[in-house]
Amino acid sequence: MSLAYKMIDSPVGKLKLVANNKALVAVLWKNDNPTRVRLSELVEKHAHPILMKAEQQLNEYFAGMREDFSIALDMAGTPFQRSVWEVLLGIPFGQTKTYLDVARHLGNPQATRAVGAATGRNPVSIMCLVIG
Repeated sequence: MSLAYKMIDSPVGKLKLVANNKALVAVLWKNDNPTRVRLSELVEKHAHPILMKAEQQLNEYFAGMREDFSIALDMAGTPFQRSVWEVLLGIPFGQTKTYLDVARHLGNPQATRAVGAATGRNPVSIMCLVIG
């Protein structure tokens, strides 16, 4: 199954938005390492409804008119990665958490390096903010 993508301009550079038929799958940076987020075949589709909604919400965010995102996400990863990403998505706008904070939230304060690694593979990292 191929995924749809769309390139957009943003204040942080070009972003590649990627979606399936139900949800946003990834937001990739211009020079993103292609192995950081593994994706199936990509087909460019400017008018894909999920990509258009993601573009609108990101534009509102960068314009200071949005503090959270209301778009369905479908992030592929291991169960541990997905648990880390869920914690990251729950961090309120304007707040940050350290890797240790996230590891403690998950009940395993020894997992800070694993949290860092999972954070590095976050396919929608622009929608989450964590400091190490």
